[in-house]
Amino acid sequence: MTALGGPRAAVQTRPTAAVLDVVIPVHNEEVDLGPCVRRLHAHLSADFPYPFQITIADNASVDDTLKVADGLAGELPGVEVLHLDAKGRGRALSAAWSASSAPVLAYMDVDLSTDLAALLPLVAPLISGHSDLAIGTRLARTSRVVRGAKREVISRAYNLLLRGALAARFSDAQCGFKAIRADVAAELLPLVRDTGWFFDTELLVLAQRAGLRIHEVPVDWVDDPDSRVDIVATALADLRGVGRLGRALLTGALPLVDLRAQLGRAPLTAPRVQPGQEPPGQEPSGQVPVGLPRQLVRFAAVGVASTLAYLLLFVATRGVLGAQPANLLALLVTAVANTAANRRLTFGISGRRHVARHHAQGLLAFALGLALTSGALAVLHAVSAVPARPVELAVLVAANLAATVLRFVLLRLGMHHRRT
Repeated sequence: MTALGGPRAAVQTRPTAAVLDVVIPVHNEEVDLGPCVRRLHAHLSADFPYPFQITIADNASVDDTLKVADGLAGELPGVEVLHLDAKGRGRALSAAWSASSAPVLAYMDVDLSTDLAALLPLVAPLISGHSDLAIGTRLARTSRVVRGAKREVISRAYNLLLRGALAARFSDAQCGFKAIRADVAAELLPLVRDTGWFFDTELLVLAQRAGLRIHEVPVDWVDDPDSRVDIVATALADLRGVGRLGRALLTGALPLVDLRAQLGRAPLTAPRVQPGQEPPGQEPSGQVPVGLPRQLVRFAAVGVASTLAYLLLFVATRGVLGAQPANLLALLVTAVANTAANRRLTFGISGRRHVARHHAQGLLAFALGLALTSGALAVLHAVSAVPARPVELAVLVAANLAATVLRFVLLRLGMHHRRT
């Protein structure tokens, strides 16, 4: 590995060399490709202050996408074409980024859902050396997003799952608007196994675990109504990716120690505060108070957020999966995130010590909650074959309240005396 520890150097390049390479991965996009590339090229030519290149990464298109791409390369200066014989957005990005000579690499979806005004704020911290990766986020308070409720719920549930299962600290793993420094990509790409939609998430998790700085840019984003992404198939593939990556992290299969030593930024040291000298209102050592009343308040706040997420996910998936499978999925996703949130916020536990044990306890609470809610649903449907949706939700809320009491007892027994 190349030694990259410490502050990053700003990008140094000759005036004629491309500083930024924007990759557009495409599969059967003969209609949208031309307008997209022309609009992006015009924006970069007028508003981007550095030399640039646009790479069209055609992965196994069977229509005229490659022909359109070759035409654009002949028409517009700085447009290149890369053709792959196999499908997969992750495969296309990895190949294009690995072949590029630009020091900063980016990608965006062909539909240009993200406002291009965010492109310079996205890559500027990478060019200056301040950050190592950058992502557009649709989940920041200042982001402006237009999309359907179903996609909104699924996106937020997925990012909540990443926070619980993989301890992700970035806010939006799926936004098709990201950038990375080429020297960092050279170290991380060989470790990323996914070649599809989970590629982004896997890359970001590895970067975070390596101690790299991930810059987030709030974006304006308008959903493409003609999107052909299979939401169910993509969600299942992402869940399999989360499981695979989680196992790799738990078993130590990834060279995270070497990555952090080579790529990570040295930790900052803060002045040591003596016990009893904390600023007014701050708990000793920054820990959450261990008193039962405050734990109950924090647990209740996490519980309310989890219940809302559970209900939104249940409503979003019930029509596709049915009542019982939707209940199982919603409970599982929110249970993992709930355990992680209570571990940190309610009981003041940080770090990885006992994390597997705590999540096992959370899954036990999940099993009890599943039994209570599934039993309540079964009784309700036995009484009424087609119950009203408000009645169904009310029964689920009542069952979840009972499960919440059991969860608090189990988690407090397991975590209360294990603060780090």
